[in-house]
Amino acid sequence: MTAEILLADDGSQDATADVFHRAKIGLPYKGLTYRLLRLPHRGKGAAVRAGIMSAEGDPIVFLDADLTIPVEILDLFLEALATGADLAIASRYVAGSVVDRPWWRRVMGDVYRFVVHALVPTDIKDTQCGGKMYTAEAAKNLFARQRLDGFAFDAEVLFLAKRAGYRVREIPFALRQRNDTRIDFLRDSPRMFRDLFLIRLNALRGVYGR
Repeated sequence: MTAEILLADDGSQDATADVFHRAKIGLPYKGLTYRLLRLPHRGKGAAVRAGIMSAEGDPIVFLDADLTIPVEILDLFLEALATGADLAIASRYVAGSVVDRPWWRRVMGDVYRFVVHALVPTDIKDTQCGGKMYTAEAAKNLFARQRLDGFAFDAEVLFLAKRAGYRVREIPFALRQRNDTRIDFLRDSPRMFRDLFLIRLNALRGVYGR
């Protein structure tokens, strides 16, 4: 079996790229390739889109670089795709999930989740977790059409997936998150909420096509 590990670096100013290069020294090279995409800072959505469109394998998975979503979930993702799903996504709101995070992060997540469900119908309980697997066909199709560069790209992609009739399966997992978040709720929330309105506006204007 062959696979690639691709790091999409959104113009970071920290040691993410160095950590990636050091970590791969201790990892096997047989059947694996490692690639670093150095990107200008545009936002998480732009970085994930660049990574997805550059990826060469099938299926395609993305995980946040802090690995808050445990890599062991990949086996469950693969099982979901093998049994008919086009997308498998980590979910904090399905039976079997365990969530251990500060109360204020729960509140932030619950408020945003409520707004997503009100503005962008996806039939998905959790659009925002940083762990998803796609068939290559679904990934290339969806990310070729999505437009948002910020954090709302997840909701946009799943909105497009519903419109296209792709089958999405939510996978429970254990989330233990005690480190600081890169999201500043007061600073970032206006743009995040604006982008949710923009998804509906784009759909009405025919930006996403059919």
